[in-house]
Amino acid sequence: MPVPSLLAVFAHPDDESLSAGGVLARHAAAGAPTAVVTATWAADTERAAELAEALRILGAGKPRMLGYADARVPQSAPGCRRLCDAPLDEAVQRLVAHIREFRPDIIVTHDAYGGLPGHPDHVHTHRVTILAAQAAGLGQLYPDTGAPWQPRALYLATHPHSAVSALRDVIGARKTVYSVPDEQVTATVDVSPWMEQKIAAVLAHRSEVERGALPGVIAGLPPDARKRLFATEWYIRRDLVTAASTQPELTT
Repeated sequence: MPVPSLLAVFAHPDDESLSAGGVLARHAAAGAPTAVVTATWAADTERAAELAEALRILGAGKPRMLGYADARVPQSAPGCRRLCDAPLDEAVQRLVAHIREFRPDIIVTHDAYGGLPGHPDHVHTHRVTILAAQAAGLGQLYPDTGAPWQPRALYLATHPHSAVSALRDVIGARKTVYSVPDEQVTATVDVSPWMEQKIAAVLAHRSEVERGALPGVIAGLPPDARKRLFATEWYIRRDLVTAASTQPELTT
């Protein structure tokens, strides 16, 4: 059975590598079409260029940008609205256009918390993606964005409660981190064979490395700590169609 095509939708450049870099590399290595939509930052910025390099490393094609500004970085998309301020219908329509063009079997995005940090752009990207994944299959919605296409499943990138203590040990304590009960995780993916690609993609976001954000923390970690932190990815599956016998799965 062919490996299902996969479209990842994340808020910022580097989220795709940090949250789903292993799964993206794994699906691409198996010959599946893979791509990434990034909700914020403009195509002519430094971080968009870094994103292009990260996607090249992961085998996930060229950047696809919704073009909104980061909630906390106005210069991320000069003259454009922040993602969180944009009309919801507008953001959904922009994402539907990418879904209908790429025609993925699976969509991967942030969980409802927006992952560990709970960044407002992450949370809003989750909401937009949930709506767009459903709207893309309805032909009378956004007819100017292409023929309808219904992805078969959503996978929400998350962290189980049991993983948080190790993350705190490696990265350091945060004021608040968001995780889910272990039993809510429906896909635990060992991405250790793709660790080299995943870490290289994370470090391709050089501006984040230089300013000491999470990619910068990772740059300073020894290999064993990197493996402990990044060799597993966790997801919560949400089915969008009912034919269970033909449902696509993340490769695990």
